[in-house]
Amino acid sequence: MSADGVDTRRRRFLTAAATVVGGVGVVYTLVPFVKSMLPSARAKAAGAPVEADISKLEPGQKINVSWRGKPVWIVQRTPEMLETLPEVEPMLRDPDSLEPQQPPYCQNEVRSIKPEVLVMIGICTHLGCSPLYRPEVAPEDLGADWKGGFFCPCHGSKFDLAGRVYVGVPAPLNLQVPPHRYISDTLILIGEDQGVA
Repeated sequence: MSADGVDTRRRRFLTAAATVVGGVGVVYTLVPFVKSMLPSARAKAAGAPVEADISKLEPGQKINVSWRGKPVWIVQRTPEMLETLPEVEPMLRDPDSLEPQQPPYCQNEVRSIKPEVLVMIGICTHLGCSPLYRPEVAPEDLGADWKGGFFCPCHGSKFDLAGRVYVGVPAPLNLQVPPHRYISDTLILIGEDQGVA
């Protein structure tokens, strides 16, 4: 006890006990707030990579897969389709894919890991519509120069069979290529590449 009748040991003990109890209370109060900021299991699953089986994909055919709520197109291009890619380059806004609309391993003329398989997000870069797959050559409505590709009916944007945008259309950029990698010859993992093509 001190000279003025105050028990300092008891005061220190009570101060320490109140601090510990207060600290525990703060932690219990903060835990629900911190947990609410973490993504839910449903949100984690929505952003998770998805597998696409291309074993039954026929030449010239397109299949759709959903990843992060977006349509992902997988197209099995034929040799004839691949031959048209250099022919349309003078009509394209970004034929060399210089804008970052694809992972580095897809920054090539075919915009893919394997030339015959195109993996692309099916959302127009203008206002977010979903273009139509138009593989036919020179249809009446698209003109004699059309070598096949994707046509957005919302505002008329056109993309070639590598998803590269034509000049003079509303879309400013090529269609986006998502990160992806091959698990096997017939399985593609979309949404994850681990830096490996």
